[in-house]
Amino acid sequence: MGKSKKNKGGRGGGGGGGEDQFDGGTDVDSVSSVSTALSDLQLAQATEQVSSQDYVFDKYIDDLYEKRGSTREAALGCLVDAFESFVLLDLVENKYATLVSQFINSIKKGSIKEVCLACHATAVVTFVGATDLSETQLSMKAIWDVIHPKSGSNVGIVRKPKPPLLAAAVSAWALLLTTIVSSKRNADSWKESITFLSALLEAEDRAVRMAAGEALALCFELKLLDVFSNEEVEVDTAEASGSKNQLFLNMQALKAKISGLVYNLSMEAGGRGADKKNLNDQRDLFQRISDFIKTGECLEESLRIAGKHGILRVTSWRESIQLNYLRRFLGRGFLKHAQDNGLLHDIFDIKMDRTENMSTTEKKIYRSGEEKERALKLNKERRLAQWKSLVSMLAPDDGERGDDGDSEEWWKSCRWQLG
Repeated sequence: MGKSKKNKGGRGGGGGGGEDQFDGGTDVDSVSSVSTALSDLQLAQATEQVSSQDYVFDKYIDDLYEKRGSTREAALGCLVDAFESFVLLDLVENKYATLVSQFINSIKKGSIKEVCLACHATAVVTFVGATDLSETQLSMKAIWDVIHPKSGSNVGIVRKPKPPLLAAAVSAWALLLTTIVSSKRNADSWKESITFLSALLEAEDRAVRMAAGEALALCFELKLLDVFSNEEVEVDTAEASGSKNQLFLNMQALKAKISGLVYNLSMEAGGRGADKKNLNDQRDLFQRISDFIKTGECLEESLRIAGKHGILRVTSWRESIQLNYLRRFLGRGFLKHAQDNGLLHDIFDIKMDRTENMSTTEKKIYRSGEEKERALKLNKERRLAQWKSLVSMLAPDDGERGDDGDSEEWWKSCRWQLG
């Protein structure tokens, strides 16, 4: 509506000789011409902007290959800022392998800041763009090597991560853990990771303790500490059966240890000069985790993202970790993404009410347009179904159609003849 009003105003401002100028053309014709010209200009500007953005992003990616650490660090920072400001799903899809490969390279040999940025970027890009479990596991392993570096023949000096990096890496690892499907959960394969995370509950740094607590709450929710009868352990021998029983006892003991540490952290008293806000945040978090371990119920969180009805609600630790991580990562850009990014709408099942701030007339027009779109879609699907049914009745057998190439030409011929 705004565009047509603007065009009419522009057209009227040209004086009363419009009909002579356009050889008897009507005002409608002239409005259509101006509208088309504006649309073409806007399309050209949009195309130019996209091309410019692609050039800049390609430059950032090229800089990730540089030997100079400060150059890679700056490029990572710019990419993280770009993710905050723009919806870059196409970039992630088209450059996924390149991005992850270079992020992992930065994790392995970068400065503390570069590693921290790369962990953040690796986690989000993998969360958005990974298409199978192996891709997710590759990024999780790279991040876990930051959390728990091990010595070995292929490893140089083991660098123990400083608390800010350790907390960031644990949070990034937990984000990717939210995507692991139930068929890949096996208590024995997760025991080492969970044991190490439980040790972090006794770390001196509060941020590390809280990051580990959230990750462990997710482990409980995903039942990674539970030993089921269908675990991949052969039970037809006494030795195998004993091994499984021992695993069960070990995991029960680990559960009890974690429960005790979580309860203590929820009741921790503040010492002299303690940061009261962070202490209260810790108490609140670990109280929620303690209650969840006891009852299996997660406290619902809600966040208003638009008007009266634009409410985002999460009811599990998996969703809570995803929401809080993406909020921190996107920063000021989170609200824009929550409103406009279809991926976030799918992840958190967000239903946006686009008509809330519209006038009654605008609402009618908008809803009428939606109804027309639905009707067109249904008609298209109906015609397609009828076409497929008719073609399948007319289709010759394999002998008449010949090889795949002839088959394809025959289908095209049918489609053309049927209009």
